[in-house]
Amino acid sequence: MRVVIAPDKFKGSLTAVEAAEAIARGVHDVLPDAEVTQCPVADGGEGTLDVLLAAGGKRVDLRVTGPLSQQVDAWYVVLDGTAYLESARACGIEYVEPSPEVALAAHTYGVGELVGHAIAGGARRVVLTVGGTASTDGGSGMLRALGAVLLDREERPFEFGGGPLGAVVTVDLTAVREQLGDVDVRVATDVTNPLLGPDGAAAVFGPQKGAGPREVEVLEMSLRAWADALQRAGAVPVGDVPSAGAGGGVSGGAMAALNARAESGFAMVAELTGVADALPGAELAITGEGSLDRQSLSGKAPAGIAAMAREHGAAVLAVAGRVALEPEELAAAGIAGSRALIDHAESLEHAQREAFPLLRAQSAELVREWLTTRA
Repeated sequence: MRVVIAPDKFKGSLTAVEAAEAIARGVHDVLPDAEVTQCPVADGGEGTLDVLLAAGGKRVDLRVTGPLSQQVDAWYVVLDGTAYLESARACGIEYVEPSPEVALAAHTYGVGELVGHAIAGGARRVVLTVGGTASTDGGSGMLRALGAVLLDREERPFEFGGGPLGAVVTVDLTAVREQLGDVDVRVATDVTNPLLGPDGAAAVFGPQKGAGPREVEVLEMSLRAWADALQRAGAVPVGDVPSAGAGGGVSGGAMAALNARAESGFAMVAELTGVADALPGAELAITGEGSLDRQSLSGKAPAGIAAMAREHGAAVLAVAGRVALEPEELAAAGIAGSRALIDHAESLEHAQREAFPLLRAQSAELVREWLTTRA
């Protein structure tokens, strides 16, 4: 039997690569002769670089400016001449303790340092993944690191961060465009939120970063001022563009000033890791992630794997840290069965601490159940 293993990360417990290995061992516990292909995937958020590294990429390490201007260790991956950068490596929410003050002050300057380093190193294509940021600065910090000049009404520079950004009146992108040259920039995300409005970066993602109602209002006004200033500078209008709000608007900044195009993070990683080539002829595909919930059905790895597997007639099973979907909802997404680690652990802490053996054991049990049903 041919089995394809294609999980995303189990956040806080296992990388996608580690999860794939645990599931594969569980499959072999039940089907020792099975032909198993491991294709760990990601959706363009945190963990994407780990998957690309496993696919043969080269790691490049450097220190950059963190979301509160502290120095942080970051890295990106070069694969086939393309530099893949995670915004979260420079300004990830793990570098801060979310609070109203942090929500206004966090910035993306380090992301621009990553982009500049990759271009200086010879990359002719840059793919920027934008999930997991602490910032809501519209990518303004990133562009300042690349040479953009932002001035207030009195033609003075001002502090970094989404809060101070409301002072912006003029933007000079000359140095950015000179440095960029003909480098192709893409943003990998499956988030479709625009930059502005009730579904925008401030309203939807600001509270996750510590913003209360007042801070959300400030950040919304700042992003609106930023979008207007960019447009006056000759950049592409991005206020209402789908996906411009991803990563606290860093996606929108890249679209406006770097001529970036948004593409599906899951589709990009799936192509690079070979899962599309592995599925034809497979009888079973097993996917999973930390939390299998309604978000999983909207552009996340489990739904993507299920859709791809259905095209090739493979059954799909899912193992997750927790499952918050009814069997009917899973079936509608093409997932024939699921198991949750938390249902077989003493506590959440136990499930996270013992994620690898639990994932192996529950994968084996899930395959046994599927084989019985199939028979």
